[in-house]
Amino acid sequence: MDQDKGKRLNQYRKDYVVFDLETTGISWQRDEIIEISAIRVQNRRPCAQYSTLVNPQRHIPAAASRVNNITDGMVKDAPLLPEAMEGFLHFIQDSVLVGHNIHTFDMKFISQAAMSLYGTEIGNDYIDTLFLARQCLPQLSHHRLSDVAEHFGISTSGAHRALQDCIMNQQCYEKLGELLQAKSAEEPAVLCPKCGAGMVRRKGMYGEFYGCSSFPGCRGTRPIASGRP
Repeated sequence: MDQDKGKRLNQYRKDYVVFDLETTGISWQRDEIIEISAIRVQNRRPCAQYSTLVNPQRHIPAAASRVNNITDGMVKDAPLLPEAMEGFLHFIQDSVLVGHNIHTFDMKFISQAAMSLYGTEIGNDYIDTLFLARQCLPQLSHHRLSDVAEHFGISTSGAHRALQDCIMNQQCYEKLGELLQAKSAEEPAVLCPKCGAGMVRRKGMYGEFYGCSSFPGCRGTRPIASGRP
């Protein structure tokens, strides 16, 4: 059902839904969602939000609680995953999704949940701000959401709770969008011939070339000379 999966985009959109999850661990195959939050943005302005804790019907490991401050007691009366996912999917509809590190984390969790509950893929296209940050802020040594926020002078208070991370990342995405649009005006975007993601300039043994921004997931390349639009 790969044809039903949404595609990762590498661009700025003024209308989108930014979302974030908190989970019992880092494995989308073994761990569970314990919080889902999302903010709808229209014409660059937040206009609605969805947020719920989720009862995973299992103990939340202490290591996870230390990161997100969510405990067993907080989720004991929370909705189960089917109800939480139904609300989330109703909220996002067919919107483009935005999140930080969602390509390898959050999208995996919600896709697994959708497949388990409904037997279908998540068809929404999405934008991972981790890739945008690497492209637009190469001077940073790390590109965690908190690093990007601190670079732009955005408060990181309440980090690692889903709704606060959504608020933080929405502001970061707007700032990254400004940089991306300025960069595109100077040099039009070059798309990967393999996956369609944006390409970035890299240096190799034989000089500069275009490499896929999804590396190492995609290893598409194009020569600089033939890669210009």
